[in-house]
Amino acid sequence: MTPRSARIWHGLTAAVAVAALVLQLVLVLRGGRVLDETEQPGLGIRLGRLVSYFTIQSNLLVAVVTVQLARDPLRDGAWWRVLRLAAVSGILVTGVVHFILLRPLLDLDGADRVADTLLHQVVPVLAVVGWAVFGPRPRIESRDVAWTLVWPLAWLVWTLVVGGLSGWYPYPFLDHREDHGTMGVVLTSAAITVFFVLLLALARQVDQRTPPAPQGWDPYRGGGVRR
Repeated sequence: MTPRSARIWHGLTAAVAVAALVLQLVLVLRGGRVLDETEQPGLGIRLGRLVSYFTIQSNLLVAVVTVQLARDPLRDGAWWRVLRLAAVSGILVTGVVHFILLRPLLDLDGADRVADTLLHQVVPVLAVVGWAVFGPRPRIESRDVAWTLVWPLAWLVWTLVVGGLSGWYPYPFLDHREDHGTMGVVLTSAAITVFFVLLLALARQVDQRTPPAPQGWDPYRGGGVRR
């Protein structure tokens, strides 16, 4: 795959991610539900809760990195590598967790359903396919994997603490008051964390063992690149 085709794909992914986020924001501003919520608190609380969702954060990361990759498909940098890996792994976890744990609970229609589909299905597919096919790679080292884990673990701790104090949790599987109880929250959180670690380990293996992408000479394996 050439840098030009990579730019097109990343640009498409960025456009869809931004459109999905804007649509969800508009729905919140108009008093619609925030993903799977049924109540309608004040606007300030709704906006605060909106950015508290792992779904929204992972889609934001995808939007940020793909906008940059649309400009430069070989974008690199120490912290940028962590950002890119967090975006790809986070959005994949978002899609899988939504499909397994949340989709059966939702009953959305109209624009709410469109936003949900874009955020949880379309963007994850575009982002993961874009990473697997267009790269850029090689880009993942062991330290990148370690730093990438900081975000989801910090999000989990923060969410549980805030939920314990406020009584509001962004996802039912994190609420100990549900039928699954505290042990269910612990087991589910542990399972998702292990899944995250396995994904990162797999991503590093793919990154290190497959040919550089986009097509051309990667500057980190010698030489320039054909643009």
